[in-house]
Amino acid sequence: MHAIILKNPGEPEVLTWSQVLDLIPAPEQLLVRVKAAGLNRVDLLQRRGKYPPPPGESPILGLEIAGEVAAMGKDVTHYQVGDRVFGLVGSGGYAEYGVIDAKTAMLIPNELSYIEAAAIPEAFLTANEAIFTLGELKAGETILIHAGASGVGSAGIQLAKQAGAVVFTTVSSSEKMQKVAALQPTAIFNYKNQDFVTEIQTRTQHQGVNVILDFIGGSYLTRNMESLSAAGRLICVGLMGGATAEINLDVLLKKRLQIKGLIMRTRSLEDKRRMAEHFKTKWLPLIANRQIKPIIDSVFALKDASKAHAYMEKNIHVGKIVLEI
Repeated sequence: MHAIILKNPGEPEVLTWSQVLDLIPAPEQLLVRVKAAGLNRVDLLQRRGKYPPPPGESPILGLEIAGEVAAMGKDVTHYQVGDRVFGLVGSGGYAEYGVIDAKTAMLIPNELSYIEAAAIPEAFLTANEAIFTLGELKAGETILIHAGASGVGSAGIQLAKQAGAVVFTTVSSSEKMQKVAALQPTAIFNYKNQDFVTEIQTRTQHQGVNVILDFIGGSYLTRNMESLSAAGRLICVGLMGGATAEINLDVLLKKRLQIKGLIMRTRSLEDKRRMAEHFKTKWLPLIANRQIKPIIDSVFALKDASKAHAYMEKNIHVGKIVLEI
């Protein structure tokens, strides 16, 4: 089979289409003929040598796939060859074939294309885990979602709205603001010319928001804490603004704040199975009937993965970038 490989870390040009060894599914795995794969920022980090795959995983990039079952491990009983499936993988998505645990794989609803399905797993499962499992967001509460134009951000806006929350979000440009407005959050702030702390305090009558979904990390920590309500929950899922920061523990204590972190790739297989099962029951039916949907910015051929990486690095996309075979 063929896959996108990198012999050495570097710029997008290090990604090349090459022949690699064929895959054999383990007893509880599916072998999937990949039709589409989602692109994620961690792929850029792995390409630069800053985010190695977990032990035992393929060095090939790619954390989410959609395709059809080509073969099954000997212990798999609930799928058959030809089934359309999608889901999270530990790595190996940028290839003609990939393997996925049968209990984390999900059947693609008939209403969805492979491209749409590939844009779902990382964004929606991350958003659900961060906002509801860790953030414990409830109907009527308020949430600030940073990077509202990202895959996880756009998914989070939709899930939080479906749950009955008041949703605020930040973006980096007027163009992104216009596109994110289609998701109908309560308010959108352009952080380039608006202070989100001031905006949040004004719109919440100086109470702050109950939950913040943050991709920035260190450079936003102080302002995020200022924006939270008493007993507010800050969920950090990214470090685009740095991994370190000074923290004012006085604010943390007086406001009874909680700060939690989430990385999906290092979660245990049992955790991923639980998340997939919950997602199938709670959210997949709403995606199938188009009440919520993956926001797709652009589609590149898998062989052009280097172009897709270069495009993502411009930070002008809204929603997901998908690679298609």
